[in-house]
Amino acid sequence: MAQAGETGFYDSVPLFDAFEGVADEANYHALPDGWVLALADIVNSTGAIAEGRYKTVNMAGASVISALMNALDEKAMPFVFGGDGALAVLPAAMAGRAREALAAVKTWVLEELGLELRAALVPVADIRADGLDMRVARFKASEEVSYAMFAGGGASWAEAAMKAGRYQVDAAPPGSRPDLTGLSCRWNPIKSRHGSIASIIALPGEKGSGPEFQALIADVVALADQEERHAHPVPELGPEARLSIDGIGAEARARSPRRGRLLARLWITLQTLLLFVCFRMGWNIGTFDIDRYRRDLANNTDFRKFDDGLKMTLDISAARLALIEARLRRAEEEGVGRYGLHQQDSALMTCIVPTPMSRDHMHFVDGASGGYAVAASKLKAALVKP
Repeated sequence: MAQAGETGFYDSVPLFDAFEGVADEANYHALPDGWVLALADIVNSTGAIAEGRYKTVNMAGASVISALMNALDEKAMPFVFGGDGALAVLPAAMAGRAREALAAVKTWVLEELGLELRAALVPVADIRADGLDMRVARFKASEEVSYAMFAGGGASWAEAAMKAGRYQVDAAPPGSRPDLTGLSCRWNPIKSRHGSIASIIALPGEKGSGPEFQALIADVVALADQEERHAHPVPELGPEARLSIDGIGAEARARSPRRGRLLARLWITLQTLLLFVCFRMGWNIGTFDIDRYRRDLANNTDFRKFDDGLKMTLDISAARLALIEARLRRAEEEGVGRYGLHQQDSALMTCIVPTPMSRDHMHFVDGASGGYAVAASKLKAALVKP
């Protein structure tokens, strides 16, 4: 675990609890020069999604966060989940362990999930040397969970550098496994209740991320907030409890090597069945309060985030989505922003549950048929149009 002085910076960043605060520069604080970005994404994620492997892609993205948390023993690590990848920031003293974790995840993703993961460690100082910045804010999603928001252009710069082959982390030897304790994807897709699940990405346009872009973000968030529960895609009392065979299989691959996998799969199935029985019957077990867990399940999600741009997974009506897209299109025409939007009929939830009885379980939400990855591909395609 890092020394108190190394993690004290992020602990000192004030929380904000109204999501429109992502557009307020005052909520963001510059990362120390000595920190690094640990990031990874799936190569050709849109191709895997086109093959129907969206759940596997999300599992791979969340595994990056799980592996780093467990390797660094830092449950409060600042990170953002991107659907087909993830980014975390950490003190340079942790970079060695982070590299080992990323290397192991690369091998595990290839051998167990059949996907190629690229990963990199990028110094914050290098980002600033190129004229950009890396700033972080802390959004209070619930009483138990907060999520990091990033601004300054550094995250986008680091992603581009990684895709260009810089700062690469090599894969660990064959058979290496990261510690993915707590990683779970037991839930079936969550159907839309208001019209569709919209995955939205809004990034700065040619005019940059100044006041006009901040006003755009504030307007889009305000429009989404007019939907019931801010267009939250997860029902207030959690998703419908239905067994996901694919999810149990993916979790067994994360938890155990092939030799002990049958036992792991049986144990996960029993745990899942018990949880779902408690859901349906309203039973509590010891100090485990099922009603409180259901509320936490929805409250602890990351369905809205900011990572050099706005990312939202919304359950929203067609009329309200049309208003949001009209605002985004106008901003694009004015050079203020650019956007990608993808609609589907359900959302997908991947989880990290540090301990079964704690309330700080985290739930990462994406569209169930491509989500952020497809929205990003549409955004890129629009940029190359003549």
